[in-house]
Amino acid sequence: MKYKPILPADTYTIINRSIITEKDKEIVATLYQPIMGYTATSLYYTLLSDMEDQDFMSEDKTHHHLMTKMQLKLEDIVKAREKLEAIGLLKTYFKKDNINQYVYLIYSPLEPNDFFNHPILNIVLYNNLGKKEYETIRNRFKIPRINLKDYEEITSTFDEVFTPVKGSIMEKVENYQEKQKNNIELNTDIDFDLLETSISTNSSNDKIFTESIKELIIRLSYIYQLNTLDMQGLIKESLNEKGCIDKTTLRKNCRDYYKFENGGNLPTLIYNKQPDFLKKPEGDNSKWAKMVYAFENMTPYQLLKAKYKGAEPTDRDKRLIENLMIEQKLNPGVVNVLISYVLKTNNEQLKKSYVETIAGQWKRSNIETVEEAMKITEKEHKKLKKTLAPKEKKTGMISKNVSSNEPAWINQEQEIKENSKEEIEELDKILNDLI
Repeated sequence: MKYKPILPADTYTIINRSIITEKDKEIVATLYQPIMGYTATSLYYTLLSDMEDQDFMSEDKTHHHLMTKMQLKLEDIVKAREKLEAIGLLKTYFKKDNINQYVYLIYSPLEPNDFFNHPILNIVLYNNLGKKEYETIRNRFKIPRINLKDYEEITSTFDEVFTPVKGSIMEKVENYQEKQKNNIELNTDIDFDLLETSISTNSSNDKIFTESIKELIIRLSYIYQLNTLDMQGLIKESLNEKGCIDKTTLRKNCRDYYKFENGGNLPTLIYNKQPDFLKKPEGDNSKWAKMVYAFENMTPYQLLKAKYKGAEPTDRDKRLIENLMIEQKLNPGVVNVLISYVLKTNNEQLKKSYVETIAGQWKRSNIETVEEAMKITEKEHKKLKKTLAPKEKKTGMISKNVSSNEPAWINQEQEIKENSKEEIEELDKILNDLI
């Protein structure tokens, strides 16, 4: 039973599992408090203050002490504690005795970059704050970009400054204090104990079921709606000659199994639209904004089908798009821009290697919105034209692919000023055909 009845006389000990700075406290107040509320934030600060001068472990205290200090009912403190647990700032351990004992493990909050890229916390913060306040807070944590192109690095290296000394290798000492964050846990129905006992190979289970493999299994089980028994058979079919799980084979087997069970259909990811919190604000009626709106409000499947003139897209193309959203974790609207860009610049062909190269680049560049994707394609296309220009001048030939097949939003900002009413009406018709 997860819930344990708690009494004012029950004791608790606080263990600090991290190095928590004043900046961390600011992050909790700014990013976490809008999600978990003031009471949970106050409890976090109170537990830290109970550490007093102890860096790692507090003295035993009663929950009556906590009630008095916070001027709260015990049930309100428990609710606040559960919020801290759910959001990853606290872990709770319980030991039954004449006087029950609790141990509270405190963790650091996520760094702003990790928080704003977290698939759950980021969305909840946006929904709770609204777009305007969310943007204000996010801009507060953005690091300004400094152009060092004209500078030369003159940083000294260690051996240039310090004289090497002879000495024996020091014995490694563990359990030094370090900054630790606690992951948000999601319930999974996958029984890894059963999987480990059922998979008999020459390799040890530690080598087979590594943390990355377990994470992949959980992700695949969620995407393809697989239970432990389903996954057990699929894992056995995905073992390589060394008795280890081949990730690529496991992905393929899970996908094929899902298609077999669902009449050849792929998971619904390709039928998703761009998340609302990553959409451009309404009110802009420019041609550029209308293109953004179109990409944001259609699914990758709809876009593919439009490119197929209403026919069903091939399994190969659907599988390619699915992989972009699962493996590269690109958002639906970003995938739409990528599809359109590749088709218009590559003779209406979706070449897997070409698509995945661009997708990898966008993932490393942290492209999340449709506008960011459109701007990076515009930038890359200008580079391509600049590269080809000397060759065209030398040979006297003009590359039709680069000039005539460029995406509709390339150089669009200059064209917006000259848009006529007729042109906007024409674009509306094009967008209606696409959606």
